[in-house]
Amino acid sequence: MIFSDEGLSAHQMALCESIRALCARFPGRYWRELDEREAYPEEFLAALTESGYMAALIPEQYGGMGLAVSDAALILEEIARSGANASSCHAQMYTMGTVLRHGSDAQKQAYLPAIAEGRLRLLSMAVTEPDAGSETTRISTRAVREGDRYVVNGRKVFISRVAQSDLLLLLVRTTPYDECRKKTEGLSILLVDLREAKGHGLEFRRIPLMFNHHTNEVVLENLEVPVENRIGPEGQGLRCIFSTLNAERILLSSQCIGDGRYFIEQAARYAGQRVVFGRPIGMNQGIQFPLARAYAALEGARLMRDRAAELFDRGGTPGREANLAKLLSSEAAWQAANACLDTFGGYGFAREYDVERKFREARLKLVTPVSNNLVLSFLGEQVLGLPRSF
Repeated sequence: MIFSDEGLSAHQMALCESIRALCARFPGRYWRELDEREAYPEEFLAALTESGYMAALIPEQYGGMGLAVSDAALILEEIARSGANASSCHAQMYTMGTVLRHGSDAQKQAYLPAIAEGRLRLLSMAVTEPDAGSETTRISTRAVREGDRYVVNGRKVFISRVAQSDLLLLLVRTTPYDECRKKTEGLSILLVDLREAKGHGLEFRRIPLMFNHHTNEVVLENLEVPVENRIGPEGQGLRCIFSTLNAERILLSSQCIGDGRYFIEQAARYAGQRVVFGRPIGMNQGIQFPLARAYAALEGARLMRDRAAELFDRGGTPGREANLAKLLSSEAAWQAANACLDTFGGYGFAREYDVERKFREARLKLVTPVSNNLVLSFLGEQVLGLPRSF
């Protein structure tokens, strides 16, 4: 076995085995057909919800599994390792953290049990705008309070799964940028009920991408949102969202590690079976060395992911470790993807082998949910003490 479960607790090993059994019900053929139709994995999501895994991080008092981030990381890792696209389910695991950490008691009681049971989906968060990009403080979507409601106008872009979600976390500007004492102030989070909002001030249009990711442009025109749907204090929305980003980085890293393990396992199996010039291609160092390097990079990234998750579960704020895990794991997964495609050669481009599908999906993680260049800037400034680069 290339990758072992050594170091996992009995509980974690049982968790991984359960996820593998669930994913085995959704083989490559299932994902290829979805990819061809650009359809959403409704059946897969329903199975995860029914098994309780979509509510992995929701505390037991609200009907969730109450697992640690280190456990949720293993869930996503195994999903990606199976050949599935874990992006369909990862967001609900961490997005609800904003409600859990910063919502009122009434909001937690109203939403978290329903999310845990699968009666409500919170799969989407709208932050990015066409003219702001990674400079989140420059968003211009404006929410003006009028009595007991906010009236919202603006536009968001690259918003994933909004068409499949019931609820949307929406970052808006409640105070104009030029009137704020600090650039990180003046932003607020609204929880939008998409069942009521669609067609009544909120519209979205799917953006065709190079892979099946269900990403949209969202247009907000005089959308009315009750003030009671604001999460956290007005003007402190950026702080509320940032508090969930370490979990996001850790879980995204886990997807990358799962992707990398998928690529290496597929390539090693194929290299041992494919015979060219009378010998298995795995005997050639030109095949062995790239896979071995990718394996080494992936194992190193996994250790950093584990460290970040451990610190998070202890109640720490592992910004450095979570960002390092995201950087290292996404690059290791991409290294493994390229080594795998080289190993398969022309067959790697054939859809029936699933390598090309996973290859396309893996490339995304180098630039989202945060570009690796921004991670490097963070490390340069916050860790190395160098002057701000932007």
